Amino acid sequence: MGEIKVAESPHCLMALGLGSCIAVALYVEDARIGGLAHIMLPSIKEAHNKSNPARFADVGIAMIIDEMTRRGARPQNMRAKIFGGANMFPGIISADSTMDIGKRNILAVRKELESHNISIIAEEVGDHIGRTVLFDIRDGSALVKTTQLGDREY
Repeated sequence: MGEIKVAESPHCLMALGLGSCIAVALYVEDARIGGLAHIMLPSIKEAHNKSNPARFADVGIAMIIDEMTRRGARPQNMRAKIFGGANMFPGIISADSTMDIGKRNILAVRKELESHNISIIAEEVGDHIGRTVLFDIRDGSALVKTTQLGDREY
């Protein structure tokens, strides 16, 4: 959790046990470079503990873009897929509550990607289910695994 990883084909990256967290998969097809960020919270500005900046949407996404760029990817060619952002306690936390971290994470990730002019080409966000994501750098595909809905490929 709260990590970013960048790899080149033929590697595969994984984000395990996403609840309210978001997996942000960035991919550049022509360079076959991809990165995966496991975003835990919307903004480092709101945090008391800033020891792991990669876990915040507003910093982690910029970090992964920078690392991919260092490896030869061009930011204007990056495309995103996002997964997670669940409300794991729907009976306790209402969808309009500021305590719905999943919803706040979704909004923060979308805003940050938009600020970098990166299009979201696939997503599976929200709901009340946990997810695990396998991101294949060979072709940019993402496999989302859940116990409730089975496996889906994006």
